[in-house]
Amino acid sequence: MRVGILAVQGDFAAHARVLQRLGVQARLVRQADDLDGLEAIILPGGESTAMLKLLAPGGLMERLRAFVSERPVLATCAGAILLARRVLGPEQPSLGVLNMTAVRNAYGRQIDSCIRLARVRPEFAAVLGAELETVLIRAPRFQDLGAGVEIVAEADAENGCEPLLLRQGRILAASFHPELGQEDKVHRWFLAQAQTALQSR
Repeated sequence: MRVGILAVQGDFAAHARVLQRLGVQARLVRQADDLDGLEAIILPGGESTAMLKLLAPGGLMERLRAFVSERPVLATCAGAILLARRVLGPEQPSLGVLNMTAVRNAYGRQIDSCIRLARVRPEFAAVLGAELETVLIRAPRFQDLGAGVEIVAEADAENGCEPLLLRQGRILAASFHPELGQEDKVHRWFLAQAQTALQSR
């Protein structure tokens, strides 16, 4: 299975190391042609505004929008911001394929980075277990979840629960950095879903 990792900015190398441990050699995607022949892609964390500027030349933005509309995607932190229907804090353009609003840096600045345990909803516990370790670094908040979006894992908050991992069809979006934690459950699930999608084509 051919998996790409968007590599214009951010922590793409950490994702590549996780995939390598799982026996998958990833292709780094830096230009539009790098998407050719891929079955799935990872959009890593980083700085979403910087990513947007680097996606503009050479038609990569439009090719990527078409790709993530059809193929399995794992988007983490800034990668999830890129996918959102709407972005706040401040507003900025996005690929607009994930039916939710992403609020940038909603969990604080770099100094506020932390590790939290998130509860996995029962319907997903068979593949992810009861809890997930989440590494939150200038993390976005997911809100205004629309049709087709499922909460996979969440954490306690002052006003109820905060969703930290979402699924919409073939898209997985995490506000945290699974590539920086001690677990590879999210990546394993993503690869399993990508393999299922490939077999159904």
